Parts: sequence; structure tokens; C-alpha cells
Amino acid sequence: MMSENETVEGSPVQNLQAQYANAMRKYQSMLDKWTPYSLQRWLSTAGLLAVFMLRIVFSQGWYIDALAIYLLNLLLAFLQPKFDPSLQEDLMADDMEGGGDGASSPLPSQRDDEFRPFVRRLPEWQFWLSSTRATVIALFCTTSEVFDVPVYWPILVVYFFVLFTLTMRRQIQHMVKYKYVPFDIGRKATYGGKK
Repeated sequence: MMSENETVEGSPVQNLQAQYANAMRKYQSMLDKWTPYSLQRWLSTAGLLAVFMLRIVFSQGWYIDALAIYLLNLLLAFLQPKFDPSLQEDLMADDMEGGGDGASSPLPSQRDDEFRPFVRRLPEWQFWLSSTRATVIALFCTTSEVFDVPVYWPILVVYFFVLFTLTMRRQIQHMVKYKYVPFDIGRKATYGGKK
């Protein structure tokens, strides 16, 4: 029998879990330190993308168009509002058709009833983190011949540009129709008039 003073070493699984938890804490601490430095974060991601592009050019392989399409998907989620005005209009129209007078609805009946700040579907931090992770994964994929799939790359490039053009045109039309701008660079919020 073991006495109370004796310590039992944890199993290898518990040791591994403890090391993993410690690594995750350090990783989260590092991410927390980077949070306020958005320009430096984006410059580092742009540097990673440049390294990735140079790796593709010099190795003459690994034409990974999936990274570009994934980054386009992230960009679209970043530009879209969290609460889509077109869906809210559809819900109000359905409420009106259903016989409701709209008075019981907690939402404003007109667009200008209440100020609503622009809330992104994908916050800037998540956009940066996801794009950086995807770029690092794509860069590591270029180190193995398994991921060098032989494809006719000009078709993929044309596909990406057509997809980019169509989706961005639709997004810009949506922004114009519902009168929102997803960027606030250089604008200062003003309240009330000049005194």
C-alpha cells in the first residue's frame, strides 16, 4: 500500500495532456500580445504570402489555388454585415403577408428608425488569424510532393479571377443597395451638429 506522502507520477497520457494545455496557454498568450498591433499583423501575413508566392515561383510547382479561394471566402465574410438587411426585409415582408401589422415586432419598421453600427460577419481578428493559419498550412504543403497535384494552372487562375469578379460585384451591389460601408478608415464618428 502507498502512504499519503508518496506521489504517483501521472500516466504518459496525462503528461501529454498537461504539455498540450501548457503549449495552448503560451500560444494564446502570444496571440493576446499581438492583438493591438493590427498593421504589423497584416504586414507579417503579407510577408508570409510573399514567401509562399516565391516558393511557388522558384519550385515551379504547387499551384495551390485553394488558398486564394479560401482567402476570397474570408474576405467576403469580412465585408458582409453580421445581420443582413436583405434577410431582415424578407422577414418583415413575411410578417406583413402573414397578417401581422408589424406592431408586435421588436424590430424597427423602417430602416432609419434606429442607428445600427456595422457589425462584421467575420471580425478583423478572426480574418487575420484564419488567413495567417491558411497561409502557413499552404506553405508547409509545398514541402511535400504529395500536394503537388498536376493541373493545368491557367484554368485555375482564370476561375479565380472570374469568381473574384462575380462575387465582388455582387457584394458591391449589396453595399450600394443597403447603403453601408464596411470600412471606417479615416472617418471619425460625429454626433450632433457644430456648435
